[in-house]
Amino acid sequence: MSTTVVPAAVSRWTRWQQYYALTKPRVVQLIVFCALIGMALAVPGWPTVAQWQTIGLSVVGIWLVAAAAAAFNCLVEKRIDSRMKRTAWRPTAQGQLSDRQALIFSSVLCALGCVLLWWGANPLTMALTLATFVGYAIVYTVVLKPLTPQNIVIGGASGAMPPVLGWAALTGDVGPEAMVMFLIIFIWTPPHFWALALYRVEDYRQAGLPMLPVTHGNAFTRLHIMLYTWVLLAACLLPFVVGMSSWPYLVAAAGFSLGFCAYAWALWRNYSDALARRTFRFSLIHLSGVFAALLVDHYLF
Repeated sequence: MSTTVVPAAVSRWTRWQQYYALTKPRVVQLIVFCALIGMALAVPGWPTVAQWQTIGLSVVGIWLVAAAAAAFNCLVEKRIDSRMKRTAWRPTAQGQLSDRQALIFSSVLCALGCVLLWWGANPLTMALTLATFVGYAIVYTVVLKPLTPQNIVIGGASGAMPPVLGWAALTGDVGPEAMVMFLIIFIWTPPHFWALALYRVEDYRQAGLPMLPVTHGNAFTRLHIMLYTWVLLAACLLPFVVGMSSWPYLVAAAGFSLGFCAYAWALWRNYSDALARRTFRFSLIHLSGVFAALLVDHYLF
């Protein structure tokens, strides 16, 4: 008599954990946070009840589309992810979720998010958010990332969109203030990711991705990180220069940005994987701190 070996059933909670992991929650949290800052700064004073409703629906809609883009990214890059220690745990890389499951999950999230943004905010916000999805999930992931070491620089435009989406959700247009916030994130993105790529260079080399440390070497990348942080310092002063914020923001932004410059300078002078890792972590603190300072300055000063 033959017997059939049945794999252990995956519990519903474990399955949902796998789907949740596809959304790259920590990345999406930062995206939503920056979008929320864009919404807050778009309103001169404290939001009205109607504006709070728009903010709530827009936050959920942007979260859904950003999560959909992350899931699609995991699907497209599953073979690359499986070769890298940093990403080998992802459910698509391990085969815990099929291509069909990941695609349906991403499509449903994207559709729900777009409907919510159209209905809860405005068509412009929906269109910009969908364009951001295409820019990240297709233009960056499929085209740029395996093609050029400037993938992070060009593809960073998609990652810099959250405050623009937030601003559009409350105003129905894209103002110069939104573009200032866009510029900060756009310039922040390369040194942030290159710091990660420095201490993960063997992962990227094994995966066959032309990240800057792989194609141009460690020293070249460190120099560019340092140069970008000084440009970023100037960009972070722009909200004060154009009248978006006041002196408290200027002090906070200068402090965070000079801290990032100090890490980049130390990394350029004397490299170590540990210092590159600390630089990467501080870059997250920098962006969160600068945008939090914008929020605090907007309401308290």
